[in-house]
Amino acid sequence: MPLAGNAEPKDQTDTSALPADSAWHGRIWRLAGPIILANISTPLLGAVDTAVVGHLGDASYIGGVAVGAMIFSFLFWGFGFLRMSTTGFTAQAHGARDWLEVRANLVRPLTIALVLGSLLILLQLPIAWVSFWAVGASEAVTAQATIYFDYRIWASPAALVNYCILGWLLGTQRVTATLVLQLLLNGLNIALDFFFVMGLGWGVDGVAIATVIAEVTVAVAGLCYILRCLRRYPAQSKWRDYWQWDKTWALFKVNADIFIRTLSLIFAFSYFTVLGARLGDDILAANAILLHFLSMASYGLDGFAHAAEILTGSAIGARRRAAFHRAVRVSILWALVLASVLAAIYWLLGSSIISLFTNLPQVAASAETYLPWLIASPLVSIWSYQLDGIFIGATRTHALRNSTVLAAATFCLAAWILMPLLGNHGLWLALTIFMAARALFLAAYFPALARSVAKR
Repeated sequence: MPLAGNAEPKDQTDTSALPADSAWHGRIWRLAGPIILANISTPLLGAVDTAVVGHLGDASYIGGVAVGAMIFSFLFWGFGFLRMSTTGFTAQAHGARDWLEVRANLVRPLTIALVLGSLLILLQLPIAWVSFWAVGASEAVTAQATIYFDYRIWASPAALVNYCILGWLLGTQRVTATLVLQLLLNGLNIALDFFFVMGLGWGVDGVAIATVIAEVTVAVAGLCYILRCLRRYPAQSKWRDYWQWDKTWALFKVNADIFIRTLSLIFAFSYFTVLGARLGDDILAANAILLHFLSMASYGLDGFAHAAEILTGSAIGARRRAAFHRAVRVSILWALVLASVLAAIYWLLGSSIISLFTNLPQVAASAETYLPWLIASPLVSIWSYQLDGIFIGATRTHALRNSTVLAAATFCLAAWILMPLLGNHGLWLALTIFMAARALFLAAYFPALARSVAKR
């Protein structure tokens, strides 16, 4: 099935005929629009996972899926560098019209993904033991999370391959293809959720099996599509050309930085879940529901971050400083508009949205108590998302690493101080401080990045 046209994407970094920022508004939306639609389907999937088990009559089902998903955030999102570095390097090669590197920036991460995915399967027993020990959830929640883990781990190679596919398609500006693949992934997953859980009564087993089938299906479909795309990037090469030492070392260096950054980011959110679990199953379930609000906002706002990532990377590869600055400026403007819209939606419809997740009165009441933190979250987090995209596109990953590590440490300190005073409100305040700290620490690096962009 065709995912997008095979025509070579036009160079989107030439700004010689552009009147100020006017043409860039359309350019940003052409990239961000499909990405936003694709991204929103991901938290929608998480919402459906929570909703189908949220009506099974016990908060442990919601908690089990939340804890299981959190563990795979470490395992899979921890290797999110496969998507980010692939996008950054591919966008720069695409902007420079270096077709050999465009191909190489697919082969290298795919090889790494298959190796890492296989290792996760081989190490599943110690990973499970350490994960459940660290979370320390109740016996009922742990039992359900174990069921989820035992199925989901087998999708590891496919999940990591999908990161590479997504990164390469974004780097070559094939955003329509990313939309189709994400909709296929999440649409198939949602349909199987309802069939397995609501239809066959499989419970948490059905949620995990649905995810495994969807991830494998999309990995196969994505690779088949990319094989067609490669015809548009002719290059005489041998296998060893893809593994030149300087390029390979740059990839590993960037991946290491992003790996540390991503682990720090996931640690903060996972530690948030762990601290919430210690406040009881009802609070854990309520926080899991509210995190879907945060997730929906982040995936939507990430559309403009990805647009900035693609266009800044391409501008740097093409050595066009004006294009870099315009991509930064216009993407931030539209991200701020979307953040304001999301905050208004949460304010007006938050209680109604919560009721879609669960019919347990005590869980719903707890979620509504802490809803104001989610209303404020889009306006706080937009700045860190945009700066992340800019620095990933520039492959200036040491700044991402340092700023996120410092922000995670700030979160731990804030939670340690605020939770004894304010309980779960203190936990949400600490998370809000974390999002603000990410932006502030990363913004300190931006002037040097802007000055370093070549000009011609």
